[in-house]
Amino acid sequence: MRSENVIESSAVVDGFGQRIQPADCEKHGPYDQRVSVIFNREFKGICPECEKIAKAEREAEEQANAARDARIAMARKLGSALIPKRFADKTFDAYIAETEGQKKALRIATRYAERFVDIAPTGRCLLLLGKPGTGKTHLAVSIANEVMGTTTATAVYRTIGSVLQAIRATYDRSSDQTEAQILQGLIAPSLLVLDEIGVSKETPSDFELTTLFAIINGRYEELRPTIIVSNLEAEQLPSALGERCMDRLREGGGVAVKFDWESQRGKEGF
Repeated sequence: MRSENVIESSAVVDGFGQRIQPADCEKHGPYDQRVSVIFNREFKGICPECEKIAKAEREAEEQANAARDARIAMARKLGSALIPKRFADKTFDAYIAETEGQKKALRIATRYAERFVDIAPTGRCLLLLGKPGTGKTHLAVSIANEVMGTTTATAVYRTIGSVLQAIRATYDRSSDQTEAQILQGLIAPSLLVLDEIGVSKETPSDFELTTLFAIINGRYEELRPTIIVSNLEAEQLPSALGERCMDRLREGGGVAVKFDWESQRGKEGF
């Protein structure tokens, strides 16, 4: 990479006991070479310009490795999030907000994501409630994607139906997970989006209520925020979740957002 011709005759000694002697780099020309003697062995410095280039190359490689590691970590986070393909690329920018209600919902969701680092330690929850097709899941997933993309937090999206099905599968040993492992997988993430609460509009079974309480109470105890997505009205939610769950969702300043406009399915952005 370089050749150095050293001229010993004009060497001097600096204040640190190093010998400074003229040398020549075939790429960058003459320079002052520093030579240290340690245990009777000489250690010669290289051309400062060559050293600067080598340092820049090392830093570039370190940055490339860090970027690669970040991409791998994000891929793992996204894979673990279990967000359906239909919603995986949802963002705030793609959400069409024309009415005041839509603009308010977008504003609250965006602020929740932007302030998640401050919200997370409080366990403050968010409830997105109202008519089908109004963009509730879109905004919930947008929050999860934004949180995962801008912080070290993890997020998981699940429908209550898929959770109940997964737990039932543990009873006949057709699952490679235990019920406790499934529940822990929902309690551990920094953010949980729990969708389709009360979708059947039927009285929930004791099994469903018990499971919901185990999840919500587990996250409540660990001060981890939960986003609830439901087609029910706010006054209908206690019957679908149970009063104990509602108490825990309200604590810490939980916010409910009403989606009361008509379905937007089939329109771009939803």
